[in-house]
Amino acid sequence: MNSLDKKVLQEQHSRCSLTVTIVVLLISLAALPSALAQGISSARSVAMGSAAISLAKGVDAARYNPANLGFGEFRVRGVEVAGVGADISNNSFTLGDYNKYTGAFLTDEDKEDILDKISPDGLKVDADAEASALSVSLGSFVFGVTGHGVADINLNRDLVELVLDGNTFGDTVEITGCYSEAVAYAAGYLSFGRSIYRMGSRELSVGFTAKYLRGFAVEQVVELEGLAATFATGFTGEGCLVARTATGGTGYALDLGAALKLNDHYLVGARVRNVLSSITWNNDTEEHGFIFSFDTMTVDNMDDDYIVTDDYTVEIDDFKTSLPSLLNVGVANTSGNLLWAIDWEQGLERAAGVSSKPRLSMGVEWWPIGILPLRGGYSVGGNRNAAFSFGSGFHVSYFYLDYAMVTGMTFPGYSSKGLNLAVTTGFYF
Repeated sequence: MNSLDKKVLQEQHSRCSLTVTIVVLLISLAALPSALAQGISSARSVAMGSAAISLAKGVDAARYNPANLGFGEFRVRGVEVAGVGADISNNSFTLGDYNKYTGAFLTDEDKEDILDKISPDGLKVDADAEASALSVSLGSFVFGVTGHGVADINLNRDLVELVLDGNTFGDTVEITGCYSEAVAYAAGYLSFGRSIYRMGSRELSVGFTAKYLRGFAVEQVVELEGLAATFATGFTGEGCLVARTATGGTGYALDLGAALKLNDHYLVGARVRNVLSSITWNNDTEEHGFIFSFDTMTVDNMDDDYIVTDDYTVEIDDFKTSLPSLLNVGVANTSGNLLWAIDWEQGLERAAGVSSKPRLSMGVEWWPIGILPLRGGYSVGGNRNAAFSFGSGFHVSYFYLDYAMVTGMTFPGYSSKGLNLAVTTGFYF
């Protein structure tokens, strides 16, 4: 074998070895527990861009601002039989991109277009879901049970480029900036709101939602680093992935809210979600790790078990996690056949389902006839894509059924970077 053949073989083997190694890391990173985030099962609020802090009443007030339950016109006697919402999204690719590139032969121009769509921060994928059953609203009180789940994954742009192009001579691939986190839990909750001040049409109310949490699963990547490079002298690289998991735990959470009715038409409100929270994970608590290293691997030593790898799973002590805190402030027109609301959302930390970047939402609700509400909304900012939303429903006698979807920046939905749907049904009495 001449030197040129060795160099070609070395480059091909380097490409293959690096790809396989990083794919193993990607599989480990994406191995999230499947799960059933708060409020996305309310079809009314989803249709209005999630602008609900100053409009939510009844069961929705428990989700968004329990202080609203202190106002007589926001109290509802009824049962929400079921509410289901799901939001799966990414920060880079639309439905149109998916239809264009899935199953197609990718040219160099296609690959360049795909990479250009990915943020310098990486490819981010979010999956949120919420399901509620038999939530009961009785005046100033609301109680019920909900299931929640959220998962966040962020992949370094280098990794996506590696999947598309493989590594070439002189490449250095890093996994810095990757992370993943997922949690699934059920919550039994009690909400209460009370008016504490009134002068004429002006009224101030405060409220809380106290939650008992039953954790189902959690996964947190606590350490993730590594790189691999191809040089003239050989192929070098090292890295590690460490994650902790559990399949059971218990805890608590508390939301606090306040609302001020300015007059008979306008209301402003604020809510801090999870101002206090903790889950102690004590079932099947484990740490999982994958470590690899190699130094100056060449065509001459590639058959000598030159790549050193180690993966392990060990039991660990019980550990605690908390739910991310979130601040919402909103204003709304609450009277007439045409209602509107504007909300500002600010995560107080970066965690699964929450961004430290602010998000602005606005929505309208019009009742052209008594049984058929028409709703629309727009939201932008945070860690979510800018998007329009819409929805409607049927409110006949004591029964109601609401539905909503988010379409992206165009009505047909081809600009949508994910799937967001919600359905809610129940009875008034």
